Amino acid sequence: SELKTQQAEEVKFKAYCNKELDENEKSVYDKTELKKDLDTKIAQLQSLIEHLTQEIADASSQISTTEVEIKTASQSREAENKEFQSVVADQRATQAILSKALMKLKDFYSKGLGKALLLQRASQEPPVKVNDYKSNSGASPVMGLIEQIIEDSKALESETTAGETKAQAGYEQFVKDSNGLIKDLQASIAQKTGASAAAKGDTAEASANLESTVGELESLASYEADLHAECDFVVKNFDVRQKARLQEMEAIQSAKAILSGAK
Repeated sequence: SELKTQQAEEVKFKAYCNKELDENEKSVYDKTELKKDLDTKIAQLQSLIEHLTQEIADASSQISTTEVEIKTASQSREAENKEFQSVVADQRATQAILSKALMKLKDFYSKGLGKALLLQRASQEPPVKVNDYKSNSGASPVMGLIEQIIEDSKALESETTAGETKAQAGYEQFVKDSNGLIKDLQASIAQKTGASAAAKGDTAEASANLESTVGELESLASYEADLHAECDFVVKNFDVRQKARLQEMEAIQSAKAILSGAK
């Protein structure tokens, strides 16, 4: 009876050992795969964080550069506008002075003295004609010259004003585009800063899970060692032990039968 009990208990123990070793092996496989996945995830997150950090730094640098460009453009525009104001003021002053002189000359030549002088000069052909300025009939060539200078001054003022208008429009468009770029970059920085923070949070969580998984693998390895220490002898010698015990039980039964027959 005792041998039968030992025989049955050993069968149960072997089944227990096989079951625990199989489950341990499966758990080790699952946890090992999980560890690989976590290692890969952490590496990807770290790469993403580095990439986002670099892009944020590049965007910040571009914002600084753009702000300097706006400041430089503003200073240049201010200097150009100052020069424009000076040129226009000079030309208008020139026009005012020459217009007054022209009015006096017209007044002078509208009187008899001017006409007499013109008749006297008309009889004297100059050796060289310096300018081809048009003059009003009956007026001094000087008046024609002054009128032409006034027209040239007005043309220069008009040309300068057109250039100033174009330059100002270009500057305003540049500032608008630059501010738009800065706004887009700032939005990009905000978005990437948020993404980086989320990635850091995911990294922390994955690292905690990895640490836990490594701990579980260490526990599984320890348990596996305990199982082998407990089970290896029985499992490896199971058939031999079962056969020997069975033979022992049969021998006992035979002995009992002989003893019973002898009585």
